[in-house]
Amino acid sequence: MPLKSELSIDVGPKTTNQVPACCSARYNLALLAFFGFFLLYALRVNLSVALVDMVEPNTSIAKNTTSNVCPEHSSTINVPRNTTGEKYSWDADTQGWILGSFFYGYIITQIPGGYLASKTGGKLLLGFGIFGTSVFTLLTPLAANLGVGYLIAVRALEGLGEGVTFPAMHSMWSSWAPPLERSKLLSISYAGAQLGTVVSLPLSGLICYYMNWVYVFYIFGALGVLWFFFWMWLVSDTPETHRSISHPEREYILSSLKDQLSTQKSVPWRPILESLPLWAIVVAQFSYNWTFYTLLTLLPTYMKEILRFDAQENGFLSALPYFGCWLCIILSGQIADYLREKQNLSTVCVRKCFTLIGMIGPAVFLVAAGFTGCNYALAVAFVTISTTLGGFCTSGYSINHLDIAPSYAGILLGITNSFGTIPGMVGPVIAKNLTHNNTVEEWQTVFYIAASINLFGAIFFALFASGEVQDWAVSGYHLHRN
Repeated sequence: MPLKSELSIDVGPKTTNQVPACCSARYNLALLAFFGFFLLYALRVNLSVALVDMVEPNTSIAKNTTSNVCPEHSSTINVPRNTTGEKYSWDADTQGWILGSFFYGYIITQIPGGYLASKTGGKLLLGFGIFGTSVFTLLTPLAANLGVGYLIAVRALEGLGEGVTFPAMHSMWSSWAPPLERSKLLSISYAGAQLGTVVSLPLSGLICYYMNWVYVFYIFGALGVLWFFFWMWLVSDTPETHRSISHPEREYILSSLKDQLSTQKSVPWRPILESLPLWAIVVAQFSYNWTFYTLLTLLPTYMKEILRFDAQENGFLSALPYFGCWLCIILSGQIADYLREKQNLSTVCVRKCFTLIGMIGPAVFLVAAGFTGCNYALAVAFVTISTTLGGFCTSGYSINHLDIAPSYAGILLGITNSFGTIPGMVGPVIAKNLTHNNTVEEWQTVFYIAASINLFGAIFFALFASGEVQDWAVSGYHLHRN
């Protein structure tokens, strides 16, 4: 379809000025969701840090061979650390199973979570998903004492709980987010995930260092339980059932979505699975997650073995790229909706442009990071820029489900997230197998693979994505551009 016709599309009446965002029910929902996803990612990544303290020395893989390539470059003040935590003799393979077990639970509940959210609403599903994850986090020290099998089972159960959360949130936003505010509202709520990574990586390291690794699980688990009670008290599934929403805001939300939602009871599974715009999102999410999960699990290793940063520097420097990504998510959400509302750019144009920036940009800087040699500052800068630019994807493919099928957004996210979880299961394993000796050349190969997959995903999405509500996603046939 020619770009000219897309750029001239009427985006509908601009009634946002009549309903202030400040203290509104929809932005309160975004803020609560922000803290929920903050805790969700803190609960997900804290084991990666704590595991270092849980394992006895000399049970991990051998030292790297790059010590003669990049010299030590920092001297840290030797602060006495707490050493009271229990130690376990788990080898590298066992540690790999412990870290990977989360994703085996996570992938199972994606599509069922989206389906249940579309039928029953997302409030209870998301609330109990985070509550269950928090409870199992509190049980992690006990499970570790009982044996590695119990720990693996608890982590898989945490994955089951987290698996329903993103589809449930998408399903709720299908009833709460006016089309011209989608980028802003969703970027606020999902930005919590990045900030949770930013805070929990260094904070978990400090807790392990000065207290005991068990408190990593007790503190974050308790905060998750506390959040659950606020969520259940303050949130409703839809504007119609919210106790304190203003009448103008309710009418504004409902009128903006009246042509986009379906009233049919059955799920059109075949048209969904045959939808090319959906598969464009699948390919983009798989590609983006390959880089994301590879860096999330192995960036501390790269910082330590190649760039030779010590443990205390490592925690903060590993978190730095995700802080940049968090800022980018917040800003890109504002920019995306500004371009759609004020500049009259079509939805598909904005989604494609932001996805291209958020996938090609990281690919370029990730490859560049592999050629920095022992220039520590440049390597950290390139990895940080790479991950930061990835934040544009949150206003690109990441919320495109709501553009093409608001009524089934939870189910669509369940499908795309199922494929998007596979890189978390296999990407780090492949990267580990490629970096046995931890040489610069081996890590260049890891970055090449991630960049190539990112590039393919960006091109596929640019070719086949859509910004229109699909005809199978509404009652009868109603083609609507937003």
